[in-house]
Amino acid sequence: MLRLSKKTDYALMAMKHLASDPERRAATAREIAERYDIPIELMAKVLTRLVRSGLLVSHQGSHGGYELAQPPAATSVAAVLEAIDGPLIMTACAHADHACDQFSKCIVRDPLRRIRDRIAAVLAECSILEIVANPEPLTPTGQGDVVAGHAPRVGVVGSHD
Repeated sequence: MLRLSKKTDYALMAMKHLASDPERRAATAREIAERYDIPIELMAKVLTRLVRSGLLVSHQGSHGGYELAQPPAATSVAAVLEAIDGPLIMTACAHADHACDQFSKCIVRDPLRRIRDRIAAVLAECSILEIVANPEPLTPTGQGDVVAGHAPRVGVVGSHD
């Protein structure tokens, strides 16, 4: 199963927090951590990684804190994930230094690499601005029930599944 790390969750929360109020100059690690009940030490580490990767800028002083390095639309979710956890990897053989006994006979390595590339492309297309936006939930359209993340059911008229 693909799963984001807790640090990546926190990084995305911090990015959304910073992007959600364009009037905000900066926010401290303490402010963000307290707002979302995240341990301050962990939030500070996450924010430091985001600064090192160039996604955030930090300011010292009484009005200091962290702010986005670029507009929310210019920062991808993929960039945040990579800043915290490194490149997206689905299989152990994706590491250059990992030797797999099945490498020469593996019949799923290339298809899984292509799937990984597609997932990475979707994450690269999704911006922090999209994370900030809270679209309305999908509602029924009269052509079937539409539930977020699911296509309408299509079937024979009068069928009840």
